[in-house]
Amino acid sequence: MPREALGLLQGTVDVLILKTLSWKPLHGYGIAEFIRQQTNGDLAVEDAALYQALHRLERKGLVDSEWGISDSNRRARFYSITPDGRKQLRNEVVELRRYMAALFRVLEPV
Repeated sequence: MPREALGLLQGTVDVLILKTLSWKPLHGYGIAEFIRQQTNGDLAVEDAALYQALHRLERKGLVDSEWGISDSNRRARFYSITPDGRKQLRNEVVELRRYMAALFRVLEPV
């Protein structure tokens, strides 16, 4: 029986999207699929949350988008990370690592 995907912590969708786009421009389905594959299905981004986050990141100037043709020969909006998005990604990764280190200090005390 396949295991259920874990729920995403608030604030992690943006960093997952930015990290995914740091590799290459992708359309929404490609972003969600990349995250699912990289986490062996442990993380899944719901469509609504994905597109809300993409629109929010675009409004903030952290991602750009343009229309293109997908692998399935359909018109799709492709997203790419901007220089400001790369800077934001670096900052968010530092904060997320700090958060996780603090969390594990509580969960696994010496």
